[in-house]
Amino acid sequence: MTTTETQIPNLSNLEYLPYIDQEGKLPLSLQGKIGVYGIFDEEKQLLFVGYSRDVYQSLRQHLVRQPKSCYWLKVQTIERPNRTILEEIKAAWIAENNSLPVGNNGESAKWNQAIDAKQEMTETEIVKYQDPLIDEVAKEKLLKNVARRVEAEILAVLEARGLQEYIRFNPKLKTSGLLDLK
Repeated sequence: MTTTETQIPNLSNLEYLPYIDQEGKLPLSLQGKIGVYGIFDEEKQLLFVGYSRDVYQSLRQHLVRQPKSCYWLKVQTIERPNRTILEEIKAAWIAENNSLPVGNNGESAKWNQAIDAKQEMTETEIVKYQDPLIDEVAKEKLLKNVARRVEAEILAVLEARGLQEYIRFNPKLKTSGLLDLK
């Protein structure tokens, strides 16, 4: 659905779209579309409201960052980029929800920033990483292996959910212990 400059749709009036459809795909119709979107969990509880110049790409990022949370979405697209309109719709939807969704509050970084695989290090990996005798090359290799393990866990969750889309993380970020889509 596309909005004009004057109307702000009620979130409750928009239909729920499956995040991953029956073919295992994200909504391709949103590729290259400018808009505001609400992301919901399995019970259709609003977890995050965001906006983007490419809703499809943003949805892909959110899915890999929060693979256990992205089940439903509601979307409002607009024809031309206009931050004011996007912000107004986002604010209206959050107000309509009567509370700030967790993804727009304390967990904002988990929805909007690259995944920090260092947060998932095992005790053994932490000890090895903090060893004063380990050089930078060995630290990068350790971080890359941690990032690969976290990546495999994310991909396993998405595969179990039936995702049939190709997901590729930026390999250059892995040596920093970060995961983000390429």
